[in-house]
Amino acid sequence: MTNFKVNLQLFTGEKTEKATPKRRREAREKGQVLQSKEINSALVLFFVFLSINFFHRYWFKEMYVFYHKILNYSHSVNSIYTIENITLIFTEALIETLKLSLPFLFISMIVGLICSYMQVGFLFTTKPLAIKLDKLNPINGLKRMLSMKSVVELLKALLKIVILIYVAASYLTKEYNNILNVFDMDIGQIMSYMWKVVWNITIRSSIILLILAVLDYFYKKWEFEKELKMSKHDVKQEYKQTEGDPQIKSKIREKQRQIAMRRMMQDIPKADVVITNPTHFAVALRYNDESENAPKVIAKGQDLIAQNIKRIASENNVPLFENKPLARKLFYTVDIGEFIPPELYHAVAEVLAYIYNLKN
Repeated sequence: MTNFKVNLQLFTGEKTEKATPKRRREAREKGQVLQSKEINSALVLFFVFLSINFFHRYWFKEMYVFYHKILNYSHSVNSIYTIENITLIFTEALIETLKLSLPFLFISMIVGLICSYMQVGFLFTTKPLAIKLDKLNPINGLKRMLSMKSVVELLKALLKIVILIYVAASYLTKEYNNILNVFDMDIGQIMSYMWKVVWNITIRSSIILLILAVLDYFYKKWEFEKELKMSKHDVKQEYKQTEGDPQIKSKIREKQRQIAMRRMMQDIPKADVVITNPTHFAVALRYNDESENAPKVIAKGQDLIAQNIKRIASENNVPLFENKPLARKLFYTVDIGEFIPPELYHAVAEVLAYIYNLKN
């Protein structure tokens, strides 16, 4: 009894194959790309706080000047509680706030764009914005909320919060004695020390977030590749779509061979001579000394096709010339529609001369 091995993956549809380039292109066009938002957030936070640390003296100085200006203004007027004065103070406060915050907003935007470009590259698509009715279904929404992906994202967020709280608490514990000495400091020293505490906690948190972001990127990559995987049936169907169905391609090639054979048989009556083997090979030659520099093979065949070539040649009074070595040489070295090579000029010329002498 013979045992046959059957690949059950063709029936179960299990996705075990890596995504093909076509599958990746289609996913990218739909907006499905590998991107970790954690890396963007961590790098933006890191560079923003670096810039704040670099400009914090200028920042505090500008704030001090602004508040000093407001206090002087309140003493120089009879009442600040009027529409004109409140509007003026609000406008100046808004301008000062924008002046102090715009550089950091600009830095965060540039860092975010660079991070996105490094991960995704340039991509513009509106397909993710298309309205999908299944997203309005509350049952599908509940399934997405309770899916494994949502649970993993929740656990990641909780882990990140716990780690950040631990980093902040551990640093504040080490600074416990210095924090108690704050009451003995003046205002300038308190501001300087508070900024030092905030900076140390922030820079430690940023480094931890960067490490978590790198781990998240590798997890996202694994998840992305898993979602793009294809079943063997999908790969087979894609191959049919791109390369064509093998059965259809085979039929097309068969049809092309039939057309070429029919055209070749139609050209045999135009031949000057058919060189034969005599049973296995037949090659039909045509020579036009006015437009062609050498004889041309217009038909050739082996076995049954050779017999048909000889039959058609006989029916149309085309001479048959038996030369076994020359027939084999022409059959194997010259394709249909090509001129004979120079090394066969002498042998073919003798044949043509003999045929022309017979005709004349």
